[in-house]
Amino acid sequence: MGISIGSKFGRRTLGFAALLLVADARASTAQRDTSVKIEIYGFAMADVIFDFKTNNPDWFDVNRPSKLPAFDDEFGHNGHTWLSARQSRFGTKATIPTSHGPDITVVFDWDLFGVGIDAGQTTIRPRHMYGRWGKFGAGQLESPFMDLDVFPNILEYWGPNGMLFFRNVQVFWEPVDRPDGTRAIFALERPGASGDAGRVADREELQNIIARFPLPDISGTFRYGAKWGYGKVAGMLRWFKWDDVLTTDAFDLSSGTFGWGVSLSGGYKPSTRDLIHAQVVYGAGVENYFNDAPVDIGARTNFDDPLRPVTGKALPDFGLALYLDHTWNSKFTSSIGYSRVDIQNSDLQLPEAFRIGQYASANLLWTPVKDILMGGEFQWGYRQNHSDGFTFNDYRLQFSAKYSFSQTFGGSK
Repeated sequence: MGISIGSKFGRRTLGFAALLLVADARASTAQRDTSVKIEIYGFAMADVIFDFKTNNPDWFDVNRPSKLPAFDDEFGHNGHTWLSARQSRFGTKATIPTSHGPDITVVFDWDLFGVGIDAGQTTIRPRHMYGRWGKFGAGQLESPFMDLDVFPNILEYWGPNGMLFFRNVQVFWEPVDRPDGTRAIFALERPGASGDAGRVADREELQNIIARFPLPDISGTFRYGAKWGYGKVAGMLRWFKWDDVLTTDAFDLSSGTFGWGVSLSGGYKPSTRDLIHAQVVYGAGVENYFNDAPVDIGARTNFDDPLRPVTGKALPDFGLALYLDHTWNSKFTSSIGYSRVDIQNSDLQLPEAFRIGQYASANLLWTPVKDILMGGEFQWGYRQNHSDGFTFNDYRLQFSAKYSFSQTFGGSK
């Protein structure tokens, strides 16, 4: 009897020990699964561009209607050939588990497309620099006001001018994020704007005007996901101030205004081979958030106020983008579409100020093997000035080759 009990007790002991070993193994596996995961990704890309007309040489390898000539021979004679590798990209993404709550995600990537004071240069340009923990995040990434999914499957780097496209420094909150693509995002974004003093730009009284942004830009969006695609509505509210710091004249040109914008966008799948991208934008003083639009504020007359005969106006703007992505088979795809921007200019802007820009393209892309993309694309750009009647059409052919890579280290084994 004692042997039997002892044997049974021994078996229970061994069973308990086995459970401990299994639990320890599972803990070890869990520990491996929760290690930091690092992804390195990017691509090398080369573009060969034949421009039948001309544009601003600082923007030689993109099709931006706002950078087309505003008068005859502004950028020299027609006919140019360009080669560029500035689209090439490199990035890192880290997923860092926490002892409590969701993982931390950190993204930092860049391309080689110089802008601002580096316009036209091949130089490192940060695209994303942000971190996220659960529903909250901060850093530089796409504004909630824009819709990245509207961007079509094209070769040209800048893309349709009438869509919203702006990566901005922000603090964001995403209270809704569902697997079907439904989500809601709200953000406080870095403010900023550009202005056009037009006919009065050289007046001494305006040389002492200093812009001021008392509050952050406020943006929000709601996206509804479904089997047929998605629909999205977004809004933006902005505040502008300008201070007249010259106190020795008879004027006080200090004033301010606000900007606002509403966007409706979506993607519709009429078939398994087709995807329609669409976006319509209307507002005032949100040109800074457009993919290609001019200044946010234009000078206007204000003769009813002798103390402030000149003030600023948030320029009304309209944007449209409509594209079709089509998959021919496993190797070939095409994209075709049209886009435009319309600006209601102020009365003090110069006759050659930008008023209307139009954009269109069509392509055929080939993926011979995974991670290699080649193809050709026809592009058209159009510019119309404010009031002098000048228009300009540009036609371009672009041929590109793209080689992508991605490698993940750590994380689940």
